Amino acid sequence: MQLVPIDNKDLLNNFTGQQTLSPFLQSWQWGEFQGKMSKIFRLGIEDNGELVAVATLIKIPLAFGLNYFYSPRGPIFKLKVESEKLKIYNYFFNEVAKIAQKEKALFLRFEPNEPTNNFELLTFNFKLNKTIDIQPSKTSILDLTKDEDELLATMHQKTRYNIRLAEKKEVVISENNKEKFNVWWELMNETRQRDGFKLHKKEYYLKMLELPENFLKIFLASYNNRIIAGMMVAFFGDTVTYLHGVSANEDRNVMAPYLLQWYVIKLAKQSGFKYYDFYGIDEEKWPGVTRFKLGFGGREVNYPGTYDLVFDKNSYNVYKFLRKIRRTL
Repeated sequence: MQLVPIDNKDLLNNFTGQQTLSPFLQSWQWGEFQGKMSKIFRLGIEDNGELVAVATLIKIPLAFGLNYFYSPRGPIFKLKVESEKLKIYNYFFNEVAKIAQKEKALFLRFEPNEPTNNFELLTFNFKLNKTIDIQPSKTSILDLTKDEDELLATMHQKTRYNIRLAEKKEVVISENNKEKFNVWWELMNETRQRDGFKLHKKEYYLKMLELPENFLKIFLASYNNRIIAGMMVAFFGDTVTYLHGVSANEDRNVMAPYLLQWYVIKLAKQSGFKYYDFYGIDEEKWPGVTRFKLGFGGREVNYPGTYDLVFDKNSYNVYKFLRKIRRTL
């Protein structure tokens, strides 16, 4: 087995794009976006000359010149290496530990890109610490190989009703509206205040918009010539991923987000994508948003969550202590 750097966009994207579960986070494009803010490492593992796993690591700075590595929804494995996965994981952890020593990284934070029941069967040579989730640990995924009538039939009755209501109210959907980001941002803040979401800084989203339009798009819904809802969506591999939804406090009775969602689902299907990932559900943390997403009838998927592989135990314990204090302020 051999750890190799990956410097070929097509090689990485062809490998990761076949995955069902949020593959965009390990794409070349997402790495370019993260690379504007942090140092990144694109790594591959070869076995007998064949690429069997990949992982993009983001170097996240901490105090005193220290840092940690973060691999969002990674590593990703070749589909046919299930029986060798434990061996590859252990090799990957061992090799990352060597890089971490050079880069002064205290730990590797990663999110296994597979269902929970698969990951829990593995027994590692390394101790892993379960930590607070960064990416959502539950999602709902639509199978876009079904025809439109089948997709509608699997929806909750109220969801179908709300789509028809928005159509009757003549809600208008438009796409590729990056130039209207400021309107989208205003709606984002309305949504945050109403639903209690945390946001990145505005500059973070502006950097996201520098990604190619065939990768990241903004869709907007208008009613009476006023924008009242929007979506930010990633298009990568076989999967379209719903990243962010925003809506105004006014005119919520016209149900624009339902028609907006259905518009993008149909567009994804017509464009040849196989899956539509609603990206995050949690009935306790986001009950309203979760009911909205589940109303479209997708298949629920549970991820194992977020883990830390610790390289410097003493410094890691200090980091955890300081993080706990910061979260109480």
